[in-house]
Amino acid sequence: MGLLNDKAIAVTGAGRGIGRAVALELASQGARVVVNDYGVAMDGSEPSSEPANAVVAEIKEAGGEAVANANSVTEMEGGASIVQSAVDNFGRIDGVVCLAGILRERMLFNMSEAEWDPVIETHLKGTFTVFRAAAPIFRKQQSGTLIAFTSGAFAASVAQANYSAAKGGIVSLMRSAAAGMYKYGVTSNCVAPAAKSRMSGEVPQAFEMGEPEDVAPIVSYLLSDRARHITGQIYHINGGDIGVYNQPEVVRHMWKDRRWTAAEIADHLDGMLGQEPMPIIARLDMMAKAAAEKKAKDGK
Repeated sequence: MGLLNDKAIAVTGAGRGIGRAVALELASQGARVVVNDYGVAMDGSEPSSEPANAVVAEIKEAGGEAVANANSVTEMEGGASIVQSAVDNFGRIDGVVCLAGILRERMLFNMSEAEWDPVIETHLKGTFTVFRAAAPIFRKQQSGTLIAFTSGAFAASVAQANYSAAKGGIVSLMRSAAAGMYKYGVTSNCVAPAAKSRMSGEVPQAFEMGEPEDVAPIVSYLLSDRARHITGQIYHINGGDIGVYNQPEVVRHMWKDRRWTAAEIADHLDGMLGQEPMPIIARLDMMAKAAAEKKAKDGK
């Protein structure tokens, strides 16, 4: 008996990498799976249904139930068709997992609109279109699970402002879904993986990453009845390391009984509030220092 017996779950971006691993894991846990993948190349060209079909074949060969869907998540009709595929083929929908994504890496000062728009559209809008299609069904049946995929890059990225902005937007969308759907018995959470994939292979990494298969079990758990008490959370996972992100809140205040002037703020802000340092800047400083020391050593 799997954790997800008889549940119907739609997974976007499920033709390759983490999405494929998630779809296979869900099926192994007894779920009936809609395997969605638009099947494009890394540059967004040459859409194909083959990646989705191949994963469906794997699931069926292992004795599971699955159907393919090759529609794009960037259109409302595409998101609706993914959810409807579950209803039409399995008679219900119990959860959605949004993994579809692309990269257009570029420094902010060089980034074009053509590199910004497709990343926001695929990651952020692509999560919305599927969440939006599933939400009324989940509300009516008083149950359901919305799972989005973000990244540690939502906190900042040096050369992926588009991807970082999309992933930050996904976090806020997930949290809004958790708040808005809570009274209907619907949960909403994010997974922030660090795993080897077609996309991560395009980006230099300063740390070791796990495998796509390491990510899949937490998705199964969050979709299961054993996780009905969990909502509004972001779970980091890298290999055997699972962590939970903090909830955003104001951490310090300074107060007076009238409006602050700019000069007063300049006089008091550092001492009374200070700043929460950005971890990525600390890492960049460390890397720059190490590079300088290596250069100095090699030059001797």
